[in-house]
Amino acid sequence: MQVTETLNDGLKRGYTITVPAADLDAKVDQKLAEAQPEIEMKGFRKGKVPMALLKKQFGQRLLGEAMQESIDGAMSDHFEKSGDRPAMQPKVEMTNQEWEEGDDVEVALSYEALPDVPEADFSDVAINRLVVEPADADVQEALGELAKNAQTFETKKGKAKDGDQVVIDFLGKVDDEPFEGGAAEDYPLVLGSNSFIPGFEHQLVGVKAGDEKNVEVSFPEEYQAENLAGKAAVFECKVKEVKKPAEAKIDDDMAKSFGAESLEALTDQIKERLTAEYQGAARQVVKRQLLDQLDNLVKFDLPPSLVEAEANQIAHQLWHEENPDVQGHDHDKIEPTEEHMQLAERRVRLGLLLAELGQKEGVEVSDAEMTQAIMTQARQYPGQEREFFQFIQQNAQAQQQLRAPLFEDKVIDLILGRAKVTDKTVTKEELQVEVEKLEDV
Repeated sequence: MQVTETLNDGLKRGYTITVPAADLDAKVDQKLAEAQPEIEMKGFRKGKVPMALLKKQFGQRLLGEAMQESIDGAMSDHFEKSGDRPAMQPKVEMTNQEWEEGDDVEVALSYEALPDVPEADFSDVAINRLVVEPADADVQEALGELAKNAQTFETKKGKAKDGDQVVIDFLGKVDDEPFEGGAAEDYPLVLGSNSFIPGFEHQLVGVKAGDEKNVEVSFPEEYQAENLAGKAAVFECKVKEVKKPAEAKIDDDMAKSFGAESLEALTDQIKERLTAEYQGAARQVVKRQLLDQLDNLVKFDLPPSLVEAEANQIAHQLWHEENPDVQGHDHDKIEPTEEHMQLAERRVRLGLLLAELGQKEGVEVSDAEMTQAIMTQARQYPGQEREFFQFIQQNAQAQQQLRAPLFEDKVIDLILGRAKVTDKTVTKEELQVEVEKLEDV
């Protein structure tokens, strides 16, 4: 077998692989010899079928296997000896299209090699890590929002208005016939909450305890129950009580309604949540600072195919963000702009740099970290967590999509450990300004 270089230009590589016919024939004979003891044929005992007959019957199929194995083996041997790592799937083409059995096989191999990433000195990288301590006002604001969500009501005299709660019995009818799911007793309905059919709540504004009122509405044309969609209905309502919003009290009772032992415990939980939110935002700012500096720290050639693929992905994603009504991919090709290409070059350069450093430093994502990441993602699909978990376990690409950001974050932490990081205390508003700058880029 012979491998001849045909192209060496920058990161572009080209080779011709020649597999002699004699080598293919020998490999076929070897495969037949290995299989012969287990083969049975009419007229022959097991393992006694003549090689000539086996070759006549199975030779063509085994020849195809031998060709593929020889080419794969030559490529594997080439990459091992050369140290090249292809940036994308290598292109392999058979060059002697008029090939006939007995001819040598010639294959053209072409690819772009991943570049050698130079080592970087991170000791001069200087980062300001923003630190925000939750202010008492922020904690009180969060408690106030919780109090609104824990709204209680107290009985009032007089007529109901928007924002009040009416406790009603109701019976719904279509064509004077009650329908399934159209009745309830002691139902607490907050007027203006838009939790009932459009027009229902408005008709109860002004009722008093003891009133009876027929509410006439029409179900929406796209109502979930097809037998009711678009139909007119009458709800016979009996008003049993009218209540007004009670003053929201921030106390132990409210805290217990949210599962906390006391108001003090709930306050501590809010502080922890706010601290985590601020740290998460500050982490993004730190990461951007670091990547900006790394982008200028080392320079090396980039595989054009990787840059082009990344630019196409960026252009496609941004186009869909600007055209949210287009759900599928049945549209004209989106051509990347110069700005897309520059962003792609940055992403590819940083991706290769982080990957190279992570590999050299032996950075790995543990099974426990992957499991935690999967569980976090699964919470976005309530009721389908098990199915999501199984999907990830069976899908290597989905696993890689989860593993990649975990790997990147661990490499980022590795670099931060070698850089000059200075904590800087700022306000929530100052942190927000820095976060908004990230969104503008």
